[in-house]
Amino acid sequence: MPPNVFSMPFGLTGLAGVWETAQSYGISPAGVTDALLVLAGVVWAVCCVVYFRHPRDVRADLTDDIFAPFISLALITPMLLAAQGLEPRAHTAAVAVVDVFIALTVLFGGWITGQWIYAPLDAPKIHPGYFLPTVAGGLVASAAASDIGQRRLAEFLFGLGLICWLVMGSIIMNRLFVNPLLAPPLIPTLAIEAAPAAVASLAYLALNGNRIDLVATAIAGYGVLLVIAQFRFLPAFVRLKFGPGFWAFSFAYAVVANVTLIWINMGRPAPHLALSWLVIGLITLLVGGIALRTLVAVARGRYLPRPTPPTKVTGTA
Repeated sequence: MPPNVFSMPFGLTGLAGVWETAQSYGISPAGVTDALLVLAGVVWAVCCVVYFRHPRDVRADLTDDIFAPFISLALITPMLLAAQGLEPRAHTAAVAVVDVFIALTVLFGGWITGQWIYAPLDAPKIHPGYFLPTVAGGLVASAAASDIGQRRLAEFLFGLGLICWLVMGSIIMNRLFVNPLLAPPLIPTLAIEAAPAAVASLAYLALNGNRIDLVATAIAGYGVLLVIAQFRFLPAFVRLKFGPGFWAFSFAYAVVANVTLIWINMGRPAPHLALSWLVIGLITLLVGGIALRTLVAVARGRYLPRPTPPTKVTGTA
């Protein structure tokens, strides 16, 4: 099982965040968010059981230029689950879970940064998933820390994520600009390019009391640019064969939808309710469609790559 399967619970948690925002504005009924969070938690637990039962494979993935960044999602997802689902019901338990996984996320981010500096790195294998360990990790952790009332920690983590976004963004953009297009299995990671600005927006809004100011507007401006860029990728997207990589679209677009929903309801244009439901409906159809395709592929045994059988060695007596 490749570690990018952790994109499944990550994407479902992102969709839950959209419905949570809609619920906070009185748009959607209560209960949808909780159902999605429970589903995401179950999927995360199943992925952990299946993936981490093979320590040798995990060790190999930790130093793999393609797969290593996705392991961070096993640590980032529980922060969201606790901040969104546990905090309203059990504050102390939520603080414990969030803080433990913040520590693990920062440790993993530091280790993998050292790995990328210390070990030879195959530049053509760099992909937008490299945002996950430190950029997504830091900014999601910042938002989670804000949710549980740890403002100073949230500021610390926001700085971590923001500066890593500037550093990693330049490295990833350089790879995408001056090298050939990513290999087909990695094409879905181009969707992740739309995510950092949106996650930064959520983290910043959580810190400043959901006020639109110069910083929030500036981040949104860059985010809009990267969302528009996604349309240029459509020819490559439509040629893709379905697989675990498609879940890269889920959280990236869900967090964009979440920020869009917030802006709509802060500005409250005349058709704000219709626009809100349009955003909610589109992202739910997208993530729901990916989930349905996943179930069909799993049922047919075509979702995960088949293991290569060992080569038989024959000899003469």
